[in-house]
Amino acid sequence: MYRIVVPGDFISKDVKRAGEGTYIFSNCVYAQRYGVLDEKDEIKVVPFKGKYVPRRGDVVIGSIIDISFPFWIVEIASPYKALLHVLEVSDNERIEFGKMNEYLNLGDVIVAKVRNIDVSMRIELTLMKEFRIKRGDRIIEIPHTKIPRIIGRHGSMIKLLKERSGCFIFIAKNGRIWIKGDENAVNVVSEAILMIANEAHTSGLTDRVAAMLDALIKQRKRKILTTSSATAENAAENEEEGGNE
Repeated sequence: MYRIVVPGDFISKDVKRAGEGTYIFSNCVYAQRYGVLDEKDEIKVVPFKGKYVPRRGDVVIGSIIDISFPFWIVEIASPYKALLHVLEVSDNERIEFGKMNEYLNLGDVIVAKVRNIDVSMRIELTLMKEFRIKRGDRIIEIPHTKIPRIIGRHGSMIKLLKERSGCFIFIAKNGRIWIKGDENAVNVVSEAILMIANEAHTSGLTDRVAAMLDALIKQRKRKILTTSSATAENAAENEEEGGNE
């Protein structure tokens, strides 16, 4: 069961495990904000809402919104814009200002890691070149605070989504999720993720998600059987026509 806490609620005497969203007073851990208590590893309070504030090492999905040599300006679902330097895109070839859009253009979507954040919230990114998001790939966005629920305890929920749908699913810290696969499966997974985000703190959620994915699998099987049957009938008709000739 999830426990909802409000600022000032006593949580624990284990001050060594105090984490984000908590504070220590008189050798006790208290809630610093309104949210859901998470005690899996360290003690944290996950807020219901709130803007994404990047941390060094976060992996994010962002969109190129401007070019200002030598940087691409990247929107990362945060109040703060991020910068991607030309050296992060090309190690050997020199990129001139007039050719930056040949490498990354306005509207392109990238996967990047937060490399550095200074005191003025100037955010610098490192491009994760092994991940290439193509135009037309599905990107959905949920509150970043719901990402732990999409992943699930010990990765249980994301494992369920991947295994039963057969989709590639990439979850970024800033609340954006990249999905690739069969169009029907991508649609179902998108709906399932949005349902998880909207009903994150309700009981029986995993069972409802599993039922939704099972319905997808059954639909796929019916489609395969229908296609196979139609193919067999066409082959038989062609064979019969050939024999009549």
